[in-house]
Amino acid sequence: MPLALLGAADAQTLLPLDSRPATRVLPALIGGLRGDVLRVPDAALLGTAARGADPAALGAWLDAQPRTGPLIVSLDALAYGGLVQSRTSPLTAQEALARLEPLRTWTERTGQPVYAFVTLPREPDATDRARNLEVVRAVIGWAREGRLKELDVTWDDALPGSPAPQEGAALAQDAPANVRVYPGADEVLSMLTARALAPEAATVRVEYSDPDAAKQVMKYEGIPLTQSAANHAQGSGFQVVEGRADLTLYVFNGGDPRRAALRVSSLLRAGRVAVADVAQVNLGNPRFWSDLRTLRQHANLQALAAWGTPGNNLGTALAHAKLARGADPVRQDALLAREFANDVIYSSEVRAQLRRLIPEAQLNTPQAQEALMQLASGFFPLRVGDTYTLSGADLPWGRSFEWDFTLDQQP
Repeated sequence: MPLALLGAADAQTLLPLDSRPATRVLPALIGGLRGDVLRVPDAALLGTAARGADPAALGAWLDAQPRTGPLIVSLDALAYGGLVQSRTSPLTAQEALARLEPLRTWTERTGQPVYAFVTLPREPDATDRARNLEVVRAVIGWAREGRLKELDVTWDDALPGSPAPQEGAALAQDAPANVRVYPGADEVLSMLTARALAPEAATVRVEYSDPDAAKQVMKYEGIPLTQSAANHAQGSGFQVVEGRADLTLYVFNGGDPRRAALRVSSLLRAGRVAVADVAQVNLGNPRFWSDLRTLRQHANLQALAAWGTPGNNLGTALAHAKLARGADPVRQDALLAREFANDVIYSSEVRAQLRRLIPEAQLNTPQAQEALMQLASGFFPLRVGDTYTLSGADLPWGRSFEWDFTLDQQP
């Protein structure tokens, strides 16, 4: 599916964190649910694990985009070349900020708002935390001056002992109202897209399959799951409420998967529901999703997510749900199908089979790509509302964590 569409009066520009499907393809599909035009760089222009984006080429691409809609941008992509490179780049703070200078003056030159995010790097990979912090403080200053309409400062994979939560707390103490500070990374562009393209007020009620466990601090974020849900709800443009709401976010965080599936079915009879499966990292619960599929309820969700960390899943589910109201029904069904294929079929079935068949070090080969297609094809056709077949699949980063794929919607 092409991500750059032509011919509309207004076009939003997305500059993703890197070339992964979760950070490049998914935000564009979420942003396009209501028919908005989004311009996204080709994957070849963006960073990978092995190489950062070419800042000159990325800057030239950005300069060539129409100035008729908001710019939604990862500052790490333009400053350092991507998320991986933000941890190890040898650039000084002054050199990184020089690459970001076009964004500092973007609104002044174009009249269009900038929605941006920047990350605090994870330990032990970060080699120059002081440099990253200096850059973050500078762009917070840009937001304070109104040069950035909104800025999210997030931290990535905060394992126990990481300084990022403390750094974030210190930054939040005197941050202006248009700056939000919380744990997150891969999901943030989707959330900013939801805020930019669906600014209308909406409420969400959050329900957990295991409420007591939701109060515990999570491994990758350094905060309780309940706080992460609140952060991601607010970051996607929702107000969290206790009673009746526009949306119920059902968070499967453990317990009996069959009971959870029945509960989701019951909630769907009362209103709009999105599901974030966070019981395991990077892995959807097969029994929970199998039961939902048997009940034919996966097709009725506003959004579903199970592909990454708890924060990844909360953020993408909520961003999708924010734009699902008023979505084109064909696009909405196609996105649900893609989410199910990625977050459930691939994460809980195909990835494990692929790893058993081929060593991780040999995945960046034609033989691995062929094996991926053969394994994945056995799970299709997939019926959501419509029926989908798999016409292509590959491992874009030559590893098993993520795949990219093409689904064909059957007439």
